[in-house]
Amino acid sequence: MDNSGLLDEVGPRLRRLRTERGVTLTELAGVTGISTSTLSRLESGQRRPSLELLLPITQAYRVPLDELVGAPAVGDPRVRPVPIRRNGMTALPLTNYPGPLQAFKLIVPHRGEEPDPRTHEGYEWLYVLSGRLRLVLGEHDVTLKPGEAAEFDTRVPHWFGSARPEPVELLSLFGKQGEQMHVRARPKGG
Repeated sequence: MDNSGLLDEVGPRLRRLRTERGVTLTELAGVTGISTSTLSRLESGQRRPSLELLLPITQAYRVPLDELVGAPAVGDPRVRPVPIRRNGMTALPLTNYPGPLQAFKLIVPHRGEEPDPRTHEGYEWLYVLSGRLRLVLGEHDVTLKPGEAAEFDTRVPHWFGSARPEPVELLSLFGKQGEQMHVRARPKGG
C-alpha cells in the first residue's frame, strides 16, 4: 500500500476512534482547537490529513501517530544469517540490506598455510572475539588477541588467518573504498 492508501484510511479510523470513545465532534474540537467542520471533513475523507491536524488529535486520544495512520508494524529485527563457507572459512552475514557497509562474523580455522596476500577494492575493519588472528598487511605481520581491532585499505596486500591451531572468531565490517570506521571513545580521566 502506498502512502496515499494509508492516508485514505485515516478518516474512517478517526471516526471509529471518536465513536468508540463516545466523544462528539464539538468536544473534540474544544480539546484540539480544530474546528468541527475540519474534523468532520477529515473523518469523511474530504480533507487530507496533515501533521498539523493529526498531532493534536493523537494527543487528545493519547494514541501514537503510527496507530492513527495505520503505519505498518515494524518487522522482526533479528538477522538470521545463512552461513557462507569458502576456503574453510565461515562467514555469517550480519546485515540484511545491500548497503555500502556490510557486517560479518567470521570463523577462520587454522589452515597451516603460508600467507598469500591479496588486494581488492574496499576498506575493512576487523575485531577479534576469540582466538588469535594473524594479520599480514603490507610489510606488517601482527597477531591480534580478543578485544583488539585493525582497520585497513584492502588495496594494500593483506591476508589473515588463525595464529593458533584453534579457530579465530572475529567481526568484520567491510565498506566501499574511502569509507572508514570511526570509533569514539571517552578520553582518559573524563
